[in-house]
This record gives sequence, structure tokens and C-alpha cells, in this order.
Amino acid sequence: MEFTLSQFDYPLPAELIAQAPCDQRDHSRLLVYHRREDILEHRIFNQVLDYLRPGDVLVVNNTRVIPARLMGQKKTGGKVECLVLNYPNGQEQGSFISECLIKARRKIPPGERIFFNPELEGEMLPTSTNGTAMVRFTFSGTFEAVLQRLGSVPLPPYIRRNESGENLSIDDENRYQTVYAEDPGAVAAPTAGLHFTVDLLDAVRKLGASVVPLTLHIGYGTFAPVKTKNIYDHKIHSEIYKISKETADLIMEKKKAGGRVIAVGTTTVRALEYLCLKYGTLRADEGACDLFITPGFQFKMVDGLITNFHLPRTTLMLLVSALAGREGILRAYQEAVTHNYRFYSYGDAMLII
Repeated sequence: MEFTLSQFDYPLPAELIAQAPCDQRDHSRLLVYHRREDILEHRIFNQVLDYLRPGDVLVVNNTRVIPARLMGQKKTGGKVECLVLNYPNGQEQGSFISECLIKARRKIPPGERIFFNPELEGEMLPTSTNGTAMVRFTFSGTFEAVLQRLGSVPLPPYIRRNESGENLSIDDENRYQTVYAEDPGAVAAPTAGLHFTVDLLDAVRKLGASVVPLTLHIGYGTFAPVKTKNIYDHKIHSEIYKISKETADLIMEKKKAGGRVIAVGTTTVRALEYLCLKYGTLRADEGACDLFITPGFQFKMVDGLITNFHLPRTTLMLLVSALAGREGILRAYQEAVTHNYRFYSYGDAMLII
């Protein structure tokens, strides 16, 4: 069966879009969807332990969000917001070219300069093939160090922080990062993991389940809008992934022994299923993942998913619908709206089991 994008829409009151995280990470609400029985349960996130069992494997994405948001201005004084999409490897000195998302009052033509700070300037280059802007940065020292000094957390546009003081007291530098974030390179957080605490992860291990990491650096592809009416015509951007031999071997060992693979976040799902398509199994690897999961996809590795509630008409909405069924997901989302769950990055969570 083929679907159109309009079939993955749903109504959401604006007041349910979370502007701040839950006071305690693991006290968010949790909507549990038993897909086989088509049953929904309302729980608190730390009660996720009730749905795990010895031998299961919880797979997390340990990517770390970089301070990719830069604020600058044109020569005329007009404000420019720049989101750096390519993370440097630490060796770039003096000059670095990156794909960027640019927010300005008017389109900035190639050749025009953006002034961020006395130590950082940008020059607009011709637009890339996928519609993002290309910017040549010039600076002193390494670009990585410059970003650390001048950049800020690239919160999604639906999370409001403004100069009048709205929500500025929230510690986004800490809360928009998982407790296991380790490998820098993402421009958005793997938000399903934001609900875990160190103590909760320890409790998962004491239960007899395993917790293992892989890396997928979340880039523009995850949140780029789907613009095609036919969902299968959309092309997703590739994102860099890494999986160690230790992680791959342990997952395969537990899977063969009857354990379930529970992915924390849609990015983890994409990395695991991409590797299964590539090799027919899991093994140590790194590269670029461009897997676009849509309804009808046959999952080979993932048995369950912990995820947040996603924007309508997005690749993430399509992925969760592929795992749990479009009708099941839309019913679950309607249930979440009815019970005032908090949506999107800082919102509540869902367990598909």
C-alpha cells in the first residue's frame, strides 16, 4: 500500500509543544503502546523498567550536540543566524567551509560577508545542491575551538528563547544533551535519550538487560521537511555513523539468545537497520547512513523503540508508523493529545513494544 504525506498529519494544540524539559529527566510521562495487542498504557518514564527483561539490549546513540548556532550580522547591521551543519575534525585552522542553514531577513547573495566576532567571519558561497547555504569561515586557531567559544546550543525553532527573558533560565547546555553524550558531531539531540539518568541506566543493568552505545551524528537530514506529496519520492540526507565490534557482537549474541533489541531513538533504529541491510548482520563499521524508513519496511533487528512524539509530516513520523502501523500511531498520538502529553524535543516519551 502506498501513502501520501497528508496521511501522516495530526492536529496538535500549540500549548502542548514543550518549551522546557521535565524538572527531573526520568519523571517525564511515558505512553506505552503494545503493538501486538493494540493496547495503550499511561506511565512515568522511570517505569520503563517494568517493560524490560533480562537478556534485552538497550541501544543508545551517544552522539554529542555541538554548539552549532552562531549569531552574526551583515555589513549593513542586519542580524544573521547561522546553523553549522558540518562538524570539523579539530584540524581545520584559519579557514573552513561548511553547509549551513541561514536565517536572515533577506536572502544573502554569494560573496557577501557575515561578521560574527572580531575572530570569526563568514563569506557566502553559491548554494549547495540540496538547498543549504555554503559558508567559508575565516578565524584564528581551530574552528572547533571557535565554535566552543562563540556557538550556542542549536535548539529547534519551536522552542522559544528570547531577549525579553522567556525561558532563558533553563540550562539548555546541559538538558539538551543526554547523560551518555560522548562523541561530538550532532546538530540536534537524540531526544529519546534525554529521559535517562545515570541511576536509571544502572537499574536497567541490574535488571539483567544490557546498555550499549553506537553513534549517529544527527544532521539536517533528520529534520529536513518532506516536500513531496508521495512519501517515497523524498530523499533523505546521509548522516555519519559508527558502531564498535563490542557493541555489534553483544547485540547479535543477545538477539540470537532470544533477547529483544530496544532502540532508544529513531536515529538508533536507522543505524541498526541500515547495517542489517548492508551486511545482513551487525558488525563494526562506520560510514554514512541514508536509510529512509517508511511504512512497509521490514525490520530485521529492532524489536522495540523508545521515542518522543514527532512533528507531523516528517521522516520521523513515517519511521514510527512503519514500526507500529499508521493507524496505531495516529491513535496513540490522539490519546496523548487528549491526556495533555508534552510534545517534541523536550516533551514526554513513548515506548513501542
